[in-house]
Amino acid sequence: MDPAHQRRCPRQRHDLQPLHPGSPPRRDRGGPQDPGRAGRQRPGRVRRAGRAGEGRAARRRERAGRGQRLSTAPRPEDAPFTERTPRVVAARHLTRRPGRDRAGRFLAEGAQAVREALAWSTAGRGRVHELFVTAVAADRNPELVRAALDAGVPVSGVTDKAAAALSETVTPQGIVAVCDLVEVPLALTGARLVAVLHGVADPGNAGTVARVADAAGADAVVFAGDTVDPHNGKCVRASTGSVFHLPISRSRSADEVFAACRAAGLRLVAADGYAEEDLVTADLRGDLEQPTAWVFGSEAHGLPDEVVATLDTSLKVPIYGGAESLNLATAAAVCLYASARAQRTSR
Repeated sequence: MDPAHQRRCPRQRHDLQPLHPGSPPRRDRGGPQDPGRAGRQRPGRVRRAGRAGEGRAARRRERAGRGQRLSTAPRPEDAPFTERTPRVVAARHLTRRPGRDRAGRFLAEGAQAVREALAWSTAGRGRVHELFVTAVAADRNPELVRAALDAGVPVSGVTDKAAAALSETVTPQGIVAVCDLVEVPLALTGARLVAVLHGVADPGNAGTVARVADAAGADAVVFAGDTVDPHNGKCVRASTGSVFHLPISRSRSADEVFAACRAAGLRLVAADGYAEEDLVTADLRGDLEQPTAWVFGSEAHGLPDEVVATLDTSLKVPIYGGAESLNLATAAAVCLYASARAQRTSR
């Protein structure tokens, strides 16, 4: 008989087998692999524990770089408010007069206006309800963000597009405060110098007159008749925060305003380029030392004749050169400072 290894039958195995037979040989692919990753391991990619997709959302927010939620109130994923966020939509309504009148609030945009608004709120004269700020504006004005948080004002990060929706300028400032209206009831008792705006439609002019009146130490500014809303964004910005410094009143009735001025002992003086007398004559006569309410009309048309006729007197700013006239803000500055100087000199 042929030996077993020469027959057509399975080759006999040894009785003793290794306890742990090795795995069949395989090609080396260059290193060990994770249980959950096929192929070569990528260095430096460590996934944090958490919800699925959370890392991707964080990376998307980082790449966006459009804003940051700064309030201590919780909000999903700390994303900045967009122009469609309900609070931004509500604040957007404050860029129009009907929305401001309904809500009893207005927007103060820009670092200077926000600074004055926070000081006004801290002094207890009004309230700042919220501060919207972009990431860039927050980096530029960290002291304003900190002051708002210290005062308990919610600070909300917004995207650039949301900031543009809250702005009335071509170049948004990126920082906007939601404030109570600054106007107060018409009460002029004890006032010695008041600026009355009658029919001034340009918000930039109105805001600049408020700024001048503040600088001259006036006791109040009154917006009478069809004058622009003092809370208009351009008016607030032109005032550079002065609307937060001195009493601002408004009344649709010019007659009511004039009656309140007379009741307070104020002499009503029209600033009129066609007046017969000028400031120099009035000053030499001592008229400017008296408590005075200067009444200014629109730059385009001035004061109506019927309004001038109801006032105590009218004066013009003398023009010694070839200029045809002065703009409203410049004329107001000359008149208010002339009265302020005369009143302080006479004391």
